[in-house]
Order: sequence, then C-alpha cells, then structure tokens
Amino acid sequence: MNPLSALSAREVVNQYIFEDLVQLFKVYGELRMAKKIASLIVSKREAAALETTQELVDLLKPIFPKNAFNKLIAQVFQAIRIEVNAELDVIKSLLEQSVDVLNQGGRIVCISYHSLEDRLVKLFIREGKFEGMAASDLYGNRHLPFKKVGKLSLPSAEEIKENNRARSGKLRIAERV
Repeated sequence: MNPLSALSAREVVNQYIFEDLVQLFKVYGELRMAKKIASLIVSKREAAALETTQELVDLLKPIFPKNAFNKLIAQVFQAIRIEVNAELDVIKSLLEQSVDVLNQGGRIVCISYHSLEDRLVKLFIREGKFEGMAASDLYGNRHLPFKKVGKLSLPSAEEIKENNRARSGKLRIAERV
C-alpha cells in the first residue's frame, strides 16, 4: 500500500529466516501448513531468489489441495501483505489514537475484512486494549474508553451480489465514554 515502505514482499520472501516465515504464515495467514510453506520457500531460494508472484504460486501449487488452492494461496499473499504494510500495527495505532482524539459521545466506525483485524477491533472496543482484561478500580468497576453501539453488522446478500468483496466485511461501532 505504501510504495515508499522500507520493506518489500520480495525481501520478506527472500530474506526472512525459516522461523520468521513460519510465524508470518501461521499468525498472519492463519495457515496450518506454515512450516511446509516456509520450508519450500527457503529451499527454493537457495537455488535462486523468488522474483515474481507467479514463481511463488507455482512453488506452492503442488502442496495445496486443488479444491482449496485459491483460498490458501490468498492466505499466503495476505500474510505477506500484512507484514509488508504493517497493517495490524496501523490498526492498533489508529484505535489507540482514537481514545485521545474523540470527545465524549464521539463515535468510531470500523470495517474489518479478515479475522485478525476484526479481533483487534472487537477486543479494543470491549476491553480498551488488545490483550487481557480492562483495568478496574478497587470496587471492580472497569475503566473502558468505549461502549459498543448496536450489534455487529454484516453485508446483506444483495450487497454481496453487487460487490463480492463485501462478503467478508464486518462493521463495528463504538462510542467514546
């Protein structure tokens, strides 16, 4: 997303060590076969660097079941994209800054497109942080920066028909307390 970024997808694929690739595919791609993917990449690049996305697709095609290939390869590219763009760090930063920027009664509206993003948004709205429970006072009153407004909103069948990319969107709204 940022052409001026210091990190490129080429660098991730060709320079990350095996353990970092495994972690990347496991966490950001939510792939069960992260070790196998990382192993293939490391083995391939010993002979020659991976230069194109097609080379990566061709390398991984044999290990993915045909009926799930598109989904799995999309998860591989998702993991690389999230790493290169530091997407989860950006979301965390936005949410943390919203506490300081919004006045009482101000609202934040977030649309997330995959479970990693949605988990961060949901936890921050519910707990005011990304891990663990919100702090509470001596009497057990929790100090939360936001309260949830309404329910999770998902796209309608009509909206998905008009825009297929909307199918995974989840909209959450919170109000600054």
